[in-house]
Amino acid sequence: MCFEINICTTFNYNYIEMNQQVFEQLRNEGLIADASFANIKTNQEHSLLSVHWEIKTLLYLGVLLLSGGLGILVYKNIDTIGHQVILLFIALICGGCYFYCVKNKKAFSIKRVTAPNTLFDYILLLACCTFIIFIGYLQFQYQLFGNRYGLASFFPMVVLFFSAYYFDHLGVLSMAIVNLAGWLGITVTPVSVLTANDFNNSRIIFTGLALGVLLIAMAWATRKRKIKQHFELSYANFGTHILLISCLAAMFHFDSVYLLWFVLLAVLIFYFYNKAMADKSFYFILVTTLYAYIGFTYVVFDLLDKIGAYNLSILYIGFLYFILSGIGLILFLMSTNKKIKAV
Repeated sequence: MCFEINICTTFNYNYIEMNQQVFEQLRNEGLIADASFANIKTNQEHSLLSVHWEIKTLLYLGVLLLSGGLGILVYKNIDTIGHQVILLFIALICGGCYFYCVKNKKAFSIKRVTAPNTLFDYILLLACCTFIIFIGYLQFQYQLFGNRYGLASFFPMVVLFFSAYYFDHLGVLSMAIVNLAGWLGITVTPVSVLTANDFNNSRIIFTGLALGVLLIAMAWATRKRKIKQHFELSYANFGTHILLISCLAAMFHFDSVYLLWFVLLAVLIFYFYNKAMADKSFYFILVTTLYAYIGFTYVVFDLLDKIGAYNLSILYIGFLYFILSGIGLILFLMSTNKKIKAV
């Protein structure tokens, strides 16, 4: 007796994994009609294509273009529109976006809270961008905070951190961390940073070290206290880069005692590498490995320079070092990646 399976063409095949050979075998055995098999084959050949990330990218670009267009509009029409009208326009956009977010947000929780709809994250991002523009415009045109540049960046930073936690938004958290770095930089060197762009400054280096330690501590506390645990990656990412870059900058700046900073760099690399292996994060392994390679290369070439800066053989040794170390670096990363996947 033959049992025929009638497959409805409206059945959602996105939730099952179809194997064409299996269906062909079922058709050959007479369990599936030719018409039903044709429907299955057509569905496989014309399966739905996900455009999730494409749409998200377009939405992010839309927010950036809108913010940038707002700045261009202000710049080109400042004399005809008037400062008060421009400020009012920016404030209305910012206030309207925040009003929408407050009205439509889900209940606050220390755990992850998903967005109520697709547009929510982007409207919140637009609200934060326009808020920064609004504060910056007030400071530039009317000197709202006077010469207290640190306060001019501190106030937006507080609002951004509050928005990130209150609305649970990783993008806004990244903006808040960047604002925190800017605030600390302006606080320690308010004149040189804003006027002379003096980043080759020991105070900036020590500030970066302190900020890196603070962000790593925030990442640890976020996981330990289980408060927005998904924020840990953002804190750890910024903290790792800032801390290791500051160590490298200290090696280059304090060249007379650079070996002491290299030891500190090695200790930090050891810590981050072990943590990355424990978390099975190839990204952080790649990051720490590259920073370690830069620091080690600086030491090697400093030693070569002291041996004989104008010796042609030293130059050949340097080229050979880059070739062999590059190969070794690639092999090390490939081996480490296999270890992570094997665990």
